[in-house]
Amino acid sequence: MDIRIGVSDSPREIEIETEESVTQTDIESMLLASLQSGEPLVWFTDKRGRRVGIPAQKIGYVELGPVKTERRVGFSAS
Repeated sequence: MDIRIGVSDSPREIEIETEESVTQTDIESMLLASLQSGEPLVWFTDKRGRRVGIPAQKIGYVELGPVKTERRVGFSAS
């Protein structure tokens, strides 16, 4: 699952790729629980096991979607 988070006062988005077993419902439940409990940080774990803490009150938006398997990088030959 790809997670893209917009943080207020930051020009860049935070992108996190989680394990395939994590569902959209899991992430939504975790976000709601963290925000309702008043925790200062919302923690995510990416597929490499790294943890990312994001200030809960600074989250502007969250985009959830399937993992993109194809990532093209390069230059076209003209």
